[in-house]
Amino acid sequence: MRSSILIVGASIAGLTAAHWLARSGFTVTIAERSPGMRSGGNGVDLRGRAAEVIAGMGLAEQVRAAATDVIGMRFVDASDRVTAQVDTRMAGAVEIMRGDLVRLLASATAGVEVRFARGVTALTQEADSVTVTFDGGASERYDLVIGADGVHSAVRRLAFGPDERSTRFRGHYFAFADAGPDLGEPRWMTAFNQPGRMVGIYRAGRQAESKAYFVFRSAPLRYDRRDIAEQARIVRAAFAADADRRTWRVRELLDAAAADPFLYFDAVSQVRLTRWSTGRVVLIGDAAYCASPASGAGAELAVAGAHRLATELAAADGDHRAAFARYQATLEPFVRRRQRIGANLRMMVPRTEAGRRLRDGFTRLPFLTSLERRYDAA
Repeated sequence: MRSSILIVGASIAGLTAAHWLARSGFTVTIAERSPGMRSGGNGVDLRGRAAEVIAGMGLAEQVRAAATDVIGMRFVDASDRVTAQVDTRMAGAVEIMRGDLVRLLASATAGVEVRFARGVTALTQEADSVTVTFDGGASERYDLVIGADGVHSAVRRLAFGPDERSTRFRGHYFAFADAGPDLGEPRWMTAFNQPGRMVGIYRAGRQAESKAYFVFRSAPLRYDRRDIAEQARIVRAAFAADADRRTWRVRELLDAAAADPFLYFDAVSQVRLTRWSTGRVVLIGDAAYCASPASGAGAELAVAGAHRLATELAAADGDHRAAFARYQATLEPFVRRRQRIGANLRMMVPRTEAGRRLRDGFTRLPFLTSLERRYDAA
């Protein structure tokens, strides 16, 4: 008989794993801390291995139909004149809004039980099972537990220790929020830079709502991750000089961010673990190897990693230790390549005015897109 598996987290990694594990005959349950499926988020890329996995789930046509149709990224000056641009489209890759991808993945896991408003508070490992305690004190036993609950994973803290052991801050913070339907150039991400900070408008071709983006360099900050108002104040403070001078559209975008009750704010961080499993608990997606939003590879890693783990568990004939080891050994080189984000940060947020001019000159070179594609295939 196949194992009973609890997946913690009903987002891209968790839903992908649930589909493939259920398809292989495992008894799968998903526990999600939120009261329902989270529909927001930014655009995410599906390419290479991840695109193949999505096709294997029968979702390729639906994903293409929901694609953002974005051409690339434009850099502008304070007068809104384009100083440089880069075509970010890649052969065989599709960009889709995170919420749309989650909706499609959920449709492919219709036979899996999802329990919402079920946070995990304790894990007790035994020789043949894991006892999981949920909010409110109820507990259940499973053969295996998969942590797919993101960069701030509760499963990782409970099974691997404090975040400080695994999370590496990369010197920046980012935020995005809804910005209304009329801002920005359709099918482009438009970005304005000052040294050490970037503000932008993302306007997909097939979605009515534009997104406001903010990235800024900073020392580590202390704040309440659940206090949206406090996070909006942090963002406003980081761009206060631009807002006061009415530079570009910064004040307008800050006002939009402050008005969005679902503003997303976080550190640009990566998760780096020596091992992605301990006993009968294993991690996938951002919980195990977050590459940060600067990588553009979060969804790709989530989908490819979830599928690899499910494949190894199906082939292991009950030997979860062997499956976990093969999962990490096979995927880790790919993860490490995607975690090389230094060039991405330098392009998005140059530290100096000279760096900005160098970036603008570089993006005008005709071979930039081919370089990006070669990196993607590496």
